Amino acid sequence: MPITTCIFDAYGTLFDVAAAARQAAAEPDFPQLRDTWGELANHWRLKQLQYTWLRAVTGAHTDFWEVTQNGLDWALDATSLNGDAKLRQRLLDLYWELQAYPEVPEMLRALKSAGLNTAILSNGSPDMLDAAVKSADLGEVLDDVLSVESVGVFKPDSRVYDLVGNRFGCESDQVLFVSSNGWDAAGATGYGFTTAWVNRAGEPMDRLPWTPQHELSDLTSIPELANG
Repeated sequence: MPITTCIFDAYGTLFDVAAAARQAAAEPDFPQLRDTWGELANHWRLKQLQYTWLRAVTGAHTDFWEVTQNGLDWALDATSLNGDAKLRQRLLDLYWELQAYPEVPEMLRALKSAGLNTAILSNGSPDMLDAAVKSADLGEVLDDVLSVESVGVFKPDSRVYDLVGNRFGCESDQVLFVSSNGWDAAGATGYGFTTAWVNRAGEPMDRLPWTPQHELSDLTSIPELANG
């Protein structure tokens, strides 16, 4: 069936999650971060994801903001920056002001011009996602922002992917699901979505039972994929 609905992961897919550490490192108040911001950003993101998986499989759900703070605290410890309360607070503040990748606004406008539904499906809590959408000025090109908080479990639990059909009344094969996380794209493939993995870092394909149908270096070609 033709694609009617384009669904995007948020963090790392539409929004640059490394931007908080990168921006803080450029500020005069945090010279201690200038040589380690990339390492800290990588640790932060990895632990943030790992904690969502562990909480999902153990039934210990919490909101994504707590997971984000837990991940940052581990990353600060791992880079010997723990105990710096001013730096910690600045990084957390910047996480609420993430910007979209450069190609995102035009890509979403093209999808809307083609008459397609567009939405975010994210582990993020509603207030975090609302802040990110406002910061990036994407509200007019998104039909909805769907958060896992409505089902109380993180991706890749199938109840999260169920939110798309429930909201848009579409079949799974009418959905193009786009994520920068290989495991997320793979899980969505297993669910039945057509999937695109945005592999910005050029990472190897995950060894999982499902493989995304498309692998891209950025989001520029999404309208072409969606329109067949």
